[in-house]
Amino acid sequence: MNRRLLPIGMAVSALAIASIACTSLFQANAPEISFVPQQDNSNVVQVVDSEVITDTQAESAEPAASTAQTVAPDAEEVLLNDIYETSAPSVVLINVTTETNLEDAEGLDLENLPEGFEIPDSFFGRGSGSGFIIDKDGHIVTNNHVVQNASTVQVTFFDGLIARATVLGTDPDSDLAVLKVDIDPSLLQPISLADSDEVFVGQRAIALGNPFGETWTLTAGIVSAVGRTQPSGLSQFSIPEMVQTDAAINPGNSGGPLLDADGDVIGVNTLILSESGSSSGVGFAIPANIVSQVVPDLIAFGEYKYPFLGITGSPLSLDQIEAMGLDITQRGAMVIDVFDGTPAATAGLQGATDSVEVEGARWPIGGDIIIQAGDDEITNMDDLIAFLVKKVRPGDTVDFQIIRDGEIVTVPVTLAERPERISR
Repeated sequence: MNRRLLPIGMAVSALAIASIACTSLFQANAPEISFVPQQDNSNVVQVVDSEVITDTQAESAEPAASTAQTVAPDAEEVLLNDIYETSAPSVVLINVTTETNLEDAEGLDLENLPEGFEIPDSFFGRGSGSGFIIDKDGHIVTNNHVVQNASTVQVTFFDGLIARATVLGTDPDSDLAVLKVDIDPSLLQPISLADSDEVFVGQRAIALGNPFGETWTLTAGIVSAVGRTQPSGLSQFSIPEMVQTDAAINPGNSGGPLLDADGDVIGVNTLILSESGSSSGVGFAIPANIVSQVVPDLIAFGEYKYPFLGITGSPLSLDQIEAMGLDITQRGAMVIDVFDGTPAATAGLQGATDSVEVEGARWPIGGDIIIQAGDDEITNMDDLIAFLVKKVRPGDTVDFQIIRDGEIVTVPVTLAERPERISR
């Protein structure tokens, strides 16, 4: 059975991305429970330890000695409740409506409709997700995939207030978006962003959002890994340094905060790795430091511009190390392809020149091995992606140290602006 890491409804090879945006409500088979006002207590029936007695009998019976003990909440329960009480007013429910014109609709079977059926000019879809308030100016952070192609956006606050929102900016590459609501600043309770570079494995992690439309739901767990790189699902590029958690994240949690024990945001819940489409204990959040980096530009300009190198690459496998005669301790990001007309091509970086087959797998070899970018050591492709996203901007010139033909060479590269798509 293939694992899925996939925006719901879209597959990306065997390992896909699961964006947890729009919710569907699944109702399990359960007995129907009716609550009826009690007006005549004389006929009310109670069940006590499987023995049925009437209220009249109950009143005349000797009261049983109580064995129940009041248990005070432990420290963790108190902490989680305090985080909820403090942070819930900063979290919002986002409801979106999308409109698709008939000429833009794909995959519709219009030939086998019932006779007399009138085809509408437009089709409407509805979904929901989560978000959180970041300032008193009415700015709300959420996922790009929550509001993608939205024709209308409504935001519901913890106190029940509902307001219309506009989409100020979106960034498919980081799967972030910023909304704006125009309401009294005194009604807004912003939440703080933590330094996600300080997040560590084993740290407490609390997800707060609206899974399956169940509003203001808290789930808790730990940070189970850091430094994960995952494709955004909305572009050809990946998000570096994602925070992995076992706190339950489900459809509808998208765009909501992942909090630390102080109630500060360490990430924006975005992806799940799952075979079922629901939480399996492996969720991913966009790190707060990327949020801090991207969001100001989304507010000011409506977009974020990333630097672009123009290569594909991979970490070094043992088979590549042996085939290229490298020391077994060698680490780096090997250049596989260099795209024409890109900064990498202009600077003379070289891709793989050959390949070897080992046990049925073919490995490219002979490309430049990037071992340092500026002052940062590069041990794999994740390091290189994180450097390009976090440390530099378009127009910057970076000295890359590479291994080529067994020699260490420095290659300066002036980075360009990342295109929307890369074509060979």
